[in-house]
Amino acid sequence: MKTEQIIAGRYRIIKCLGEGGFSTTYLAIDQQNSANSPCVVKHFSPQWKGRESLAKASELFELEATRLENLGKHPQIAQIFNYFKVDNSQYLVLEYIEGDNLSEILAKRGVFNESQIRYLLANLLPVLEFVHSENIIHRDIKPENIIRSANGQLVLVDFGAAKEAIGSALLRTGTIIGTPEYIAPEQLRGKASFASDLYSLGVTCIHLLTQMSPFDLFDTGEFCWVWHHYLVNNPISDELTKILNRLIEDATNNRYQSASEVLQDLNARSNQLSVITQPVSFPSAKNSVGWKRPQTLSDYWSSVSCVAFSPDGNILAGGSFDRTIRLWRPQTGEFMISLLGSSQPILAIAFSPDGKLLAGGSGDGQIHLWNLENSEEVIAIAAHETDRVSMSITFSPKGDIIASGSDDGTVKIWKLSTCQLCHTLQHSRGINGIAISANGELLAAASSDNSIHLWEVNSTEHLGQLLGHERDINAIAFSPNSQILASASSDNTIKLWDMETQQLLKTLTGHEDWVRTVAFIRSPDQDRKSLLVSGSADRTIKIWDLDQGKAIDTLVGHTKDINAIAISPNHRTIASGSSDNTIKIWRRE
Repeated sequence: MKTEQIIAGRYRIIKCLGEGGFSTTYLAIDQQNSANSPCVVKHFSPQWKGRESLAKASELFELEATRLENLGKHPQIAQIFNYFKVDNSQYLVLEYIEGDNLSEILAKRGVFNESQIRYLLANLLPVLEFVHSENIIHRDIKPENIIRSANGQLVLVDFGAAKEAIGSALLRTGTIIGTPEYIAPEQLRGKASFASDLYSLGVTCIHLLTQMSPFDLFDTGEFCWVWHHYLVNNPISDELTKILNRLIEDATNNRYQSASEVLQDLNARSNQLSVITQPVSFPSAKNSVGWKRPQTLSDYWSSVSCVAFSPDGNILAGGSFDRTIRLWRPQTGEFMISLLGSSQPILAIAFSPDGKLLAGGSGDGQIHLWNLENSEEVIAIAAHETDRVSMSITFSPKGDIIASGSDDGTVKIWKLSTCQLCHTLQHSRGINGIAISANGELLAAASSDNSIHLWEVNSTEHLGQLLGHERDINAIAFSPNSQILASASSDNTIKLWDMETQQLLKTLTGHEDWVRTVAFIRSPDQDRKSLLVSGSADRTIKIWDLDQGKAIDTLVGHTKDINAIAISPNHRTIASGSSDNTIKIWRRE
């Protein structure tokens, strides 16, 4: 089919999404829907030859439509909207799930870690449990058929290979269908069972952990799996290893027999972890009580990389890869003005403590200063090397200095009154985030070498190095009393550090993907204790009770990575900037 072709007088083809063994899928627009909603049109176009093969393929295509009528009731399975024939061609119209499949995420982000695999298992096994309860075997579980949707859910797609499993159907030898790399041995013999889906899910997991073909993870000479030999710098626990090994047992009777059996082991062993771990569950589409539905600011042409509130709370600034900083009224969401002057993406912003200046760091390594009384650029300082992809800026509490960090591996301290460089502090690798404590005494810098360095601000004496994260540290924040430093990492965790002892206090887990940003916020309760807010590439914002070491709220609404979070001075509003080109304003009830 061609782009812009109209099918059945209503479905306008936008582009081809992919081709399978007997069908081709297209992104389309339903023109009879008032909202012109996107959908997926699946066209029966078998590549098999022979009358019997074609008949079997046609039968499977019709059966997919029938099965999806029931299975599509599950929120993690695409709904079927229509099934019809035109000129002897068969078509299925399905719900369009916006998002990347796990194969695409693997290509973009690299290998999955243990927490991501546990999240995958904990959230997909209940879907398989439901599918199997309907007496259906999927028969094609693989990374390409698991999509992480815009709201963070994992959705199982493509039931074109599914088989009914009722009575004698389980005993009969059937057609060999599936993807060879992930297919169970008994399925290769045409005798798929529920355990075959569990096998394919296990193979999916070891592929995501290693980014290697499952064929290369099996030693045919020794006739055994050797996947654990390829966990380069990505160790997993013995408990998860045992679960995965049992999922991919060659003999069906040695394998898990049901999804619920796997979940039982997964949950039992998750409770034994020493880190502070959130119960693995999907973020709800509805936000927790206490927060209003967010207001969305969507004037940007590209990702919003940074957000900041003015000291009086009357201005919200958002910097973007579209090279602008836009100013907004946070109380109403009214657009005020765009600050221009940078020829490169804006990577960081910060207000001066008196609210008169706004500093912005750009991709060419410059620090721009704008006078907020007239919105004019005051100066552009050539601070760091050009062609930067990471830059951070912060003012000291007194407003007399600016500190900047860049992926050129340096932290620089500037005297604001003269814009002259005072000190250059070296780091072994690129700087992803910097922060100055509220008492003005400590400067912290987070790096892509998985460490944090601490300096005394006035003397620039090096005070120590914090180690513990397994991957890049993306952001850091001091608590209001300067006693705790929070760090957000690509290892999907947040760590809390005691600044007096420089020791790790707690590790918080619960995000499914990289944690990109953290900020402290005051509790609305009478105790007014500090809480922590985090934003992640899993598209959620979590609010953490630090005493309990667990998330007490999850805010959902962004459709792509959350890059930045800012807290209003009265601690009643959160602003979040995302790669979906929007800022969302979250207000307390």
